[in-house]
Amino acid sequence: MLESVGVAAADEAAYRTLLSIPGCGLPDLAKRLGRDADDVRETVKRLEELGLLTSTSDVPPRLLPTRPDVAVDALVAVRRAELDRVRAEARVLLSELREQEQHRPENLVEVIVGQEAIAARFAQLLNGTKDTLMVLDRPPYAAKVEQSDNTVRGLLREGVAVRGIYSPDSLDVPGGVDEAYSAADAGESSRVHPQVPMKLAVFDRTAALLPLSVDQLVDSALVVHPCALLDALIEMFTLLWDQAVPVVPARMDPLDARLMTLLAAGFKDDAIARQLTLSSRTVGRRVAELMETLGARTRFQAGIHAQRRRLLEDS
Repeated sequence: MLESVGVAAADEAAYRTLLSIPGCGLPDLAKRLGRDADDVRETVKRLEELGLLTSTSDVPPRLLPTRPDVAVDALVAVRRAELDRVRAEARVLLSELREQEQHRPENLVEVIVGQEAIAARFAQLLNGTKDTLMVLDRPPYAAKVEQSDNTVRGLLREGVAVRGIYSPDSLDVPGGVDEAYSAADAGESSRVHPQVPMKLAVFDRTAALLPLSVDQLVDSALVVHPCALLDALIEMFTLLWDQAVPVVPARMDPLDARLMTLLAAGFKDDAIARQLTLSSRTVGRRVAELMETLGARTRFQAGIHAQRRRLLEDS
């Protein structure tokens, strides 16, 4: 019965015999067991180490067995501690194995097929983000926008730094401009760039999710783990970030700030008018005034000049 807690069968037989004749000496125990006295002396030593008996200071010493419930509880506790140590060591070995596997070429990139599978992997990576999230935003979207937006809001509340670069297409969807400003108000560092080359999300700089084909954005995707490709994607995001114009209005009229953001995104007057619920004539006049004030020859240049003059800046 006690083999499962580290007691050999011969030692358990000696312990059971002691329970029937507590206080006997070593010669009596050896006689009862029919074993050599020196052999039984080793058994007694092991039982003492396990806490199953105590030798008195009498001459000759008497052997007192420990109560079975107390003894077994102690043995179980010791075995449990040993198993916990083994489990902890196994986890260390597993982490080392995973680290080695991550650097194998076949494990550097995952290929994910199907919109539902992509949405599920995106949610998994998003929920595991603890430090930084970087996003190149452009439609179409594999995951439900509301669901991912709520998750991002949760990350912001937990102190995760979120940086998003919006494409003109993402701002042109119904409610896109309002959503970009809402994200900025929630703490996201938001910018807009007229040429966002692809969809991209980088999670804690340790994994990136991007489409396998730009023309089939929600049918297949790649998850890139730490390697030169991931470093290049992060560098591309950084370069685009430096070129992009902040979404957040700071030192200028909120309407002008939105107009400037849409200008920098490459929107035409009609599209800006639709987004801001203004007439095309009003938008054209205000754009001309802003470009003249800023000394800009192009719309995107106007956004850059506004940023340099700190009319637009991140929160």
